[in-house]
Amino acid sequence: MKQVSRILILLGIFFLAMAIVYWFWSKESGGSIMIFAGSLLCFMPGSYYGWWAKRMAPHPQDSKTGTSEEGAGVVATFPGTSIWPFTLGMAAFFVVLSLVFGIWLLIPGLGLAVWALLGGTAEGRRGGNH
Repeated sequence: MKQVSRILILLGIFFLAMAIVYWFWSKESGGSIMIFAGSLLCFMPGSYYGWWAKRMAPHPQDSKTGTSEEGAGVVATFPGTSIWPFTLGMAAFFVVLSLVFGIWLLIPGLGLAVWALLGGTAEGRRGGNH
């Protein structure tokens, strides 16, 4: 987790430097604001991971002798087949259609999204049907 934190913090510093350079060398300010926002999106999880890395046991990727097998974790905890990803995709489809054809399509889209999230959560807690 320390390595991930370091990578994100260094990437955030790079984006911050590029935002400053872009601010002074470009004719518009929108791009530099977006690059600055990208640096914040690196600093936020990087600092969070750094904060947790001090409080947790070291992960295998933090060790020089760690292998990928040590960091793999538990395998086969997700359900094999499920209808809920399709339902969530249909919900996203309806939400996008509401932007094109009218706000009335947002109601079934949000309903499907809630249904898919509740169903997927319930199936994940039961272990699915293997």
